Amino acid sequence: MDTNPGHALVRKTRIAPTPSGYLHLGNAFSFALTAALADRYKAGILLRIDDLDRQRAQPAYIQDIFDTLNFLGIPWHEGPRNAHEFERDYSQVHRLGLYNEALNALRDGGALFVCDCSRTDILKADPTGAYTGRCRQRGLPFDAKEVSWRLHTTDDLPLTVKTLAYPVNAFLPREQQDFIVRKKDGFPAYHLASLVDDQYFGIDLIVRGMDLWPSTLAQHYLAGVLGIDSFTNSTFHHHALFTGPGGRKLSKSAGDTSIQYLRKQGKTPGDIYTLIARSAGIQEDVRDWKALGDWVLSL
Repeated sequence: MDTNPGHALVRKTRIAPTPSGYLHLGNAFSFALTAALADRYKAGILLRIDDLDRQRAQPAYIQDIFDTLNFLGIPWHEGPRNAHEFERDYSQVHRLGLYNEALNALRDGGALFVCDCSRTDILKADPTGAYTGRCRQRGLPFDAKEVSWRLHTTDDLPLTVKTLAYPVNAFLPREQQDFIVRKKDGFPAYHLASLVDDQYFGIDLIVRGMDLWPSTLAQHYLAGVLGIDSFTNSTFHHHALFTGPGGRKLSKSAGDTSIQYLRKQGKTPGDIYTLIARSAGIQEDVRDWKALGDWVLSL
Protein backbone atom coordinates (compact mmCIF):
# COMPACT_ATOMS: atom_id res chain seq x y z
CA MET A 1 0.00 0.00 0.00
CA ASP A 2 1.25 3.47 -0.90
CA THR A 3 0.92 5.64 2.20
CA ASN A 4 3.64 8.12 1.30
CA PRO A 5 2.85 11.41 3.06
CA GLY A 6 3.50 13.21 -0.21
CA HIS A 7 0.22 11.79 -1.47
CA ALA A 8 -1.90 13.48 1.19
CA LEU A 9 -1.80 16.53 3.41
CA VAL A 10 -3.85 15.90 6.53
CA ARG A 11 -4.16 17.69 9.85
CA LYS A 12 -6.59 15.73 12.00
CA THR A 13 -8.14 12.30 12.24
CA ARG A 14 -10.52 10.81 14.78
CA ILE A 15 -11.20 7.77 16.89
CA ALA A 16 -14.99 7.48 17.06
CA PRO A 17 -16.23 4.47 19.05
CA THR A 18 -19.87 3.85 19.87
CA PRO A 19 -20.71 3.07 23.53
CA SER A 20 -23.00 0.15 22.70
CA GLY A 21 -20.84 -2.59 24.19
CA TYR A 22 -17.37 -3.32 25.52
CA LEU A 23 -14.60 -2.59 23.02
CA HIS A 24 -13.01 -5.65 21.40
CA LEU A 25 -9.88 -6.66 19.50
CA GLY A 26 -11.28 -5.29 16.25
CA ASN A 27 -11.66 -1.87 17.83
CA ALA A 28 -8.10 -2.02 19.16
CA PHE A 29 -6.87 -2.96 15.67
CA SER A 30 -8.61 0.05 14.12
CA PHE A 31 -7.43 2.41 16.87
CA ALA A 32 -3.82 1.29 16.38
CA LEU A 33 -4.00 1.89 12.62
CA THR A 34 -5.54 5.31 13.17
CA ALA A 35 -2.85 6.28 15.66
CA ALA A 36 -0.09 4.97 13.37
CA LEU A 37 -1.39 6.94 10.40
CA ALA A 38 -1.75 10.06 12.51
CA ASP A 39 1.83 9.60 13.68
CA ARG A 40 3.03 9.10 10.11
CA TYR A 41 1.29 12.25 8.87
CA LYS A 42 1.91 14.23 12.06
CA ALA A 43 -1.85 14.72 12.39
CA GLY A 44 -3.81 15.31 15.57
CA ILE A 45 -6.29 12.75 16.90
CA LEU A 46 -9.76 13.64 18.15
CA LEU A 47 -11.64 11.31 20.47
CA ARG A 48 -15.29 11.45 19.46
CA ILE A 49 -17.79 9.14 21.13
CA ASP A 50 -20.93 8.55 19.05
CA ASP A 51 -23.66 8.33 21.68
CA LEU A 52 -26.80 9.44 19.82
CA ASP A 53 -28.34 5.98 20.22
CA ARG A 54 -29.48 6.81 23.74
CA GLN A 55 -31.08 3.40 24.30
CA ARG A 56 -27.83 1.52 23.70
CA ALA A 57 -25.33 4.00 25.11
CA GLN A 58 -24.52 2.97 28.67
CA PRO A 59 -22.29 4.69 31.27
CA ALA A 60 -20.30 1.46 31.71
CA TYR A 61 -19.53 1.36 27.98
CA ILE A 62 -18.49 5.03 27.97
CA GLN A 63 -16.12 4.36 30.86
CA ASP A 64 -14.79 1.30 29.03
CA ILE A 65 -13.72 3.49 26.11
CA PHE A 66 -11.44 5.55 28.36
CA ASP A 67 -10.22 2.46 30.24
CA THR A 68 -9.37 0.67 26.99
CA LEU A 69 -7.62 3.60 25.30
CA ASN A 70 -5.56 4.31 28.41
CA PHE A 71 -4.71 0.63 28.94
CA LEU A 72 -3.57 0.21 25.33
CA GLY A 73 -1.68 3.51 25.33
CA ILE A 74 -3.63 4.89 22.35
CA PRO A 75 -3.01 8.65 22.22
CA TRP A 76 -5.49 11.40 21.47
CA HIS A 77 -4.94 15.14 21.46
CA GLU A 78 -8.44 16.59 21.49
CA GLY A 79 -11.67 15.58 23.15
CA PRO A 80 -12.70 14.42 26.62
CA ARG A 81 -10.16 12.93 29.01
CA ASN A 82 -12.75 11.09 31.09
CA ALA A 83 -16.42 10.17 31.20
CA HIS A 84 -17.38 13.27 33.19
CA GLU A 85 -15.80 15.62 30.64
CA PHE A 86 -17.48 13.69 27.86
CA GLU A 87 -20.98 14.00 29.29
CA ARG A 88 -20.44 17.65 30.24
CA ASP A 89 -18.83 18.95 27.05
CA TYR A 90 -18.59 16.43 24.22
CA SER A 91 -21.70 14.23 24.07
CA GLN A 92 -23.43 14.42 20.71
CA VAL A 93 -26.56 15.68 22.46
CA HIS A 94 -24.74 19.02 22.80
CA ARG A 95 -24.61 19.25 18.99
CA LEU A 96 -28.25 18.46 18.26
CA GLY A 97 -28.70 22.06 17.12
CA LEU A 98 -26.07 21.58 14.40
CA TYR A 99 -27.63 18.33 13.23
CA ASN A 100 -31.10 19.89 13.12
CA GLU A 101 -29.77 22.84 11.09
CA ALA A 102 -28.54 20.38 8.47
CA LEU A 103 -31.82 18.45 8.55
CA ASN A 104 -33.86 21.62 8.13
CA ALA A 105 -31.69 22.75 5.22
CA LEU A 106 -32.29 19.40 3.50
CA ARG A 107 -36.02 19.54 4.18
CA ASP A 108 -36.40 23.15 3.04
CA GLY A 109 -34.39 22.40 -0.09
CA GLY A 110 -36.75 19.59 -1.11
CA ALA A 111 -34.07 16.92 -0.70
CA LEU A 112 -36.07 14.74 1.71
CA PHE A 113 -39.23 12.68 1.88
CA VAL A 114 -41.08 11.14 4.80
CA CYS A 115 -41.32 7.38 5.30
CA ASP A 116 -43.41 5.34 7.74
CA CYS A 117 -42.20 1.91 6.61
CA SER A 118 -41.34 -0.60 9.29
CA ARG A 119 -38.50 -3.08 8.97
CA THR A 120 -41.16 -5.71 8.18
CA ASP A 121 -42.58 -3.55 5.38
CA ILE A 122 -39.13 -3.13 3.86
CA LEU A 123 -38.33 -6.85 4.02
CA LYS A 124 -41.69 -7.71 2.45
CA ALA A 125 -40.90 -5.41 -0.47
CA ASP A 126 -37.33 -6.70 -0.83
CA PRO A 127 -35.96 -9.71 1.11
CA THR A 128 -32.45 -8.20 0.98
CA GLY A 129 -33.63 -5.28 3.11
CA ALA A 130 -32.92 -2.67 0.43
CA TYR A 131 -35.41 0.18 0.42
CA THR A 132 -37.58 0.18 -2.72
CA GLY A 133 -38.83 3.77 -2.54
CA ARG A 134 -42.36 2.95 -1.39
CA CYS A 135 -42.93 6.33 0.31
CA ARG A 136 -41.20 8.55 -2.25
CA GLN A 137 -44.43 9.83 -3.81
CA ARG A 138 -46.80 9.49 -0.85
CA GLY A 139 -46.29 13.03 0.41
CA LEU A 140 -46.41 12.17 4.10
CA PRO A 141 -46.09 15.26 6.34
CA PHE A 142 -42.78 16.01 8.01
CA ASP A 143 -44.46 16.58 11.37
CA ALA A 144 -46.11 13.13 11.41
CA LYS A 145 -45.35 10.86 14.36
CA GLU A 146 -43.23 7.70 14.13
CA VAL A 147 -41.78 8.52 10.72
CA SER A 148 -38.25 8.74 9.37
CA TRP A 149 -36.85 11.29 6.95
CA ARG A 150 -35.08 9.89 3.89
CA LEU A 151 -32.83 11.54 1.34
CA HIS A 152 -33.89 11.47 -2.32
CA THR A 153 -31.03 9.68 -4.10
CA THR A 154 -30.19 8.37 -7.55
CA ASP A 155 -27.95 5.50 -8.59
CA ASP A 156 -26.20 7.36 -11.41
CA LEU A 157 -24.39 10.15 -9.54
CA PRO A 158 -20.62 9.51 -9.71
CA LEU A 159 -18.82 9.77 -6.37
CA THR A 160 -15.07 10.14 -5.94
CA VAL A 161 -13.40 9.10 -2.68
CA LYS A 162 -9.84 10.27 -2.10
CA THR A 163 -7.78 7.53 -0.48
CA LEU A 164 -4.15 7.43 0.63
CA ALA A 165 -3.22 5.61 -2.56
CA TYR A 166 -5.48 7.03 -5.31
CA PRO A 167 -8.99 8.37 -5.95
CA VAL A 168 -11.72 5.72 -6.12
CA ASN A 169 -14.77 6.30 -8.31
CA ALA A 170 -18.05 4.64 -7.40
CA PHE A 171 -21.82 5.03 -7.28
CA LEU A 172 -24.16 4.86 -4.32
CA PRO A 173 -24.90 1.14 -3.78
CA ARG A 174 -28.42 -0.22 -3.85
CA GLU A 175 -28.58 -0.84 -0.11
CA GLN A 176 -27.89 2.86 0.52
CA GLN A 177 -30.49 4.31 -1.85
CA ASP A 178 -32.85 6.79 -0.15
CA PHE A 179 -31.00 6.35 3.14
CA ILE A 180 -32.40 7.66 6.42
CA VAL A 181 -31.11 10.97 7.78
CA ARG A 182 -33.59 11.36 10.67
CA LYS A 183 -34.83 8.35 12.62
CA LYS A 184 -38.32 7.66 13.89
CA ASP A 185 -37.27 8.71 17.39
CA GLY A 186 -36.51 12.20 16.07
CA PHE A 187 -32.74 11.87 16.39
CA PRO A 188 -30.42 12.34 13.40
CA ALA A 189 -29.15 9.14 11.80
CA TYR A 190 -25.48 8.14 11.84
CA HIS A 191 -24.71 9.29 8.28
CA LEU A 192 -25.79 12.85 8.99
CA ALA A 193 -24.48 13.21 12.55
CA SER A 194 -21.06 11.79 11.71
CA LEU A 195 -20.76 14.01 8.63
CA VAL A 196 -21.70 17.16 10.56
CA ASP A 197 -19.28 16.21 13.34
CA ASP A 198 -16.41 15.68 10.92
CA GLN A 199 -17.03 19.15 9.48
CA TYR A 200 -17.42 20.73 12.92
CA PHE A 201 -14.18 19.28 14.30
CA GLY A 202 -12.14 19.82 11.12
CA ILE A 203 -11.47 16.15 10.38
CA ASP A 204 -9.66 15.48 7.11
CA LEU A 205 -8.37 11.90 7.54
CA ILE A 206 -10.96 9.20 8.19
CA VAL A 207 -9.84 5.66 9.04
CA ARG A 208 -12.52 2.97 9.15
CA GLY A 209 -13.16 -0.67 8.30
CA MET A 210 -14.05 -1.87 4.83
CA ASP A 211 -17.52 -2.73 6.13
CA LEU A 212 -18.17 1.02 6.26
CA TRP A 213 -17.35 1.62 2.58
CA PRO A 214 -21.09 1.90 1.74
CA SER A 215 -21.41 4.44 4.56
CA THR A 216 -18.53 6.44 3.11
CA LEU A 217 -20.34 6.59 -0.23
CA ALA A 218 -23.61 7.62 1.44
CA GLN A 219 -21.85 10.37 3.37
CA HIS A 220 -20.11 11.60 0.22
CA TYR A 221 -23.50 11.78 -1.45
CA LEU A 222 -24.97 13.67 1.50
CA ALA A 223 -21.98 16.01 1.72
CA GLY A 224 -22.52 16.88 -1.94
CA VAL A 225 -26.15 17.77 -1.29
CA LEU A 226 -25.24 19.88 1.75
CA GLY A 227 -22.21 21.45 0.08
CA ILE A 228 -19.75 20.19 2.72
CA ASP A 229 -16.60 20.24 0.60
CA SER A 230 -14.35 19.61 3.59
CA PHE A 231 -15.71 16.06 3.76
CA THR A 232 -15.54 15.24 0.06
CA ASN A 233 -11.96 16.57 0.05
CA SER A 234 -10.97 14.44 3.05
CA THR A 235 -8.63 11.46 2.73
CA PHE A 236 -9.94 7.99 3.58
CA HIS A 237 -8.33 4.72 4.55
CA HIS A 238 -10.54 1.63 4.70
CA HIS A 239 -8.76 -1.23 6.40
CA ALA A 240 -9.48 -4.94 6.33
CA LEU A 241 -11.62 -6.17 9.21
CA PHE A 242 -10.08 -7.96 12.16
CA THR A 243 -12.10 -11.17 12.41
CA GLY A 244 -12.53 -13.90 14.98
CA PRO A 245 -12.25 -17.69 14.58
CA GLY A 246 -13.67 -18.92 11.29
CA GLY A 247 -13.59 -15.42 9.87
CA ARG A 248 -16.59 -14.26 11.90
CA LYS A 249 -17.00 -10.53 12.36
CA LEU A 250 -16.37 -9.51 15.94
CA SER A 251 -19.33 -8.28 17.97
CA LYS A 252 -19.40 -6.21 21.13
CA SER A 253 -21.59 -8.94 22.59
CA ALA A 254 -18.80 -11.52 22.17
CA GLY A 255 -17.18 -11.12 25.58
CA ASP A 256 -14.12 -13.32 25.01
CA THR A 257 -12.65 -10.83 22.54
CA SER A 258 -13.34 -7.72 24.62
CA ILE A 259 -10.33 -5.83 25.90
CA GLN A 260 -12.00 -5.68 29.31
CA TYR A 261 -12.19 -9.50 29.47
CA LEU A 262 -8.60 -9.95 28.32
CA ARG A 263 -7.40 -7.36 30.80
CA LYS A 264 -9.13 -9.20 33.64
CA GLN A 265 -7.45 -12.40 32.46
CA GLY A 266 -4.10 -10.76 33.12
CA LYS A 267 -3.17 -9.88 29.54
CA THR A 268 -0.82 -6.94 29.10
CA PRO A 269 -1.11 -4.37 26.29
CA GLY A 270 1.82 -6.10 24.60
CA ASP A 271 0.01 -9.45 24.80
CA ILE A 272 -3.05 -7.95 23.13
CA TYR A 273 -1.08 -6.26 20.35
CA THR A 274 0.84 -9.48 19.71
CA LEU A 275 -2.44 -11.43 19.59
CA ILE A 276 -3.78 -9.02 16.98
CA ALA A 277 -0.51 -9.19 15.04
CA ARG A 278 -0.56 -13.00 14.92
CA SER A 279 -4.09 -12.91 13.55
CA ALA A 280 -2.89 -10.48 10.87
CA GLY A 281 -0.10 -12.86 9.87
CA ILE A 282 2.71 -10.93 11.58
CA GLN A 283 5.08 -13.29 13.38
CA GLU A 284 7.30 -10.71 15.08
CA ASP A 285 6.56 -9.59 18.61
CA VAL A 286 4.49 -6.43 18.44
CA ARG A 287 4.28 -4.68 21.79
CA ASP A 288 2.59 -1.33 21.09
CA TRP A 289 0.18 0.44 18.75
CA LYS A 290 2.91 2.05 16.65
CA ALA A 291 4.67 -1.23 15.90
CA LEU A 292 1.37 -2.93 15.06
CA GLY A 293 0.15 -0.08 12.89
CA ASP A 294 3.42 0.26 11.01
CA TRP A 295 3.55 -3.49 10.33
CA VAL A 296 -0.02 -3.64 9.04
CA LEU A 297 0.43 -0.57 6.85
CA SER A 298 3.57 -2.10 5.33
CA LEU A 299 1.81 -5.30 4.24
